[in-house]
Amino acid sequence: MQATYTQPRSSTLLGNSRAIRELRQRIEQVASALTPVLIQGESGTGKEVVARLLYQSSPRSNRPFVKLCCPAVPHGLLESELFGHERGAFTGAQQTRLGKLELANQGTLFLDEIGDLDIAVQSKLLQALQDYTFVRLGGSEERTVDIWPICATNRDLEQDIHDGNFREDLFYRLNVVSLRIAALRERPEDIPVLLDHFLERYAEEYERTPPRMSASMRSVLEDYHWPGNIRELENIVRRYVVLGSEETITEALRPANGAVLSGGSSAGDPTRPLKEQVREAVDNLERNIILRCLQANRWNRRKTAAVLEISYRALLYKIKDAGLPPLHAAKQKSSNSTGESAS
Repeated sequence: MQATYTQPRSSTLLGNSRAIRELRQRIEQVASALTPVLIQGESGTGKEVVARLLYQSSPRSNRPFVKLCCPAVPHGLLESELFGHERGAFTGAQQTRLGKLELANQGTLFLDEIGDLDIAVQSKLLQALQDYTFVRLGGSEERTVDIWPICATNRDLEQDIHDGNFREDLFYRLNVVSLRIAALRERPEDIPVLLDHFLERYAEEYERTPPRMSASMRSVLEDYHWPGNIRELENIVRRYVVLGSEETITEALRPANGAVLSGGSSAGDPTRPLKEQVREAVDNLERNIILRCLQANRWNRRKTAAVLEISYRALLYKIKDAGLPPLHAAKQKSSNSTGESAS
């Protein structure tokens, strides 16, 4: 069966911050060595862009680039998706199908969100990466592959190892070189560059000329904390280009429950600059949401991160940034309050 693949689109890592400049330099160093790479960063930071840049800068840039998004495939199908299957291997397998490993032979295999890979499949992947051999599901013939593995995750894999959800030996096999992508809030100087890029890109794509964005709105966007990172910024700009109104941006920056951003007693103060009031309102709102969620989950930070759909590391950063009490102090305070109520 002939393997086919699509040449990936060209990728660019935008920004002038120190974090991005250093990342570009590291990519050039790593790409020529073809050593396993683990890309770490929050959702929406551009991990796939970095993976494609590694590929485009490597000696294998004219070979296959095959992507598998692990959480997008049901666990029961992951093994078949990765290793392929023979005809009759399971109900519905009416013909032989090549897996991502074979499709990526002599090229690059990008495993996106590797932390979501079922632990049973992790063992088989480890063997394939160590021995460069594998067997299709339902088959007996051992096949040889030569792939360059690049993986990405928004999870704390070391914590997952501790919790028994990720194999330690696979982690060390994949984490020969680690590349971390800084969250957008950590490099605010890159926001204007990204904003202009997306405005130009979607104006051309949709053949529209949106109104010139006001300086005050640009200031709001530059001061916003961007929990969804670059993906959130891109979606907001796309909506603005299509609808042509800054009100669409204001609406997008409101919380999901539709509540209007409020910064407390100082909100709406006509003597204070708009961007200061918006920044304060957003910070206060985020702090209150995190606090309520922590309390609802009895200060279980991992459960809270899952509920809020952010990484555990991002939650720890936000707790510290918001000035919320550390875990032991919060639990002690909660315990004291319970005791007082009981008495």
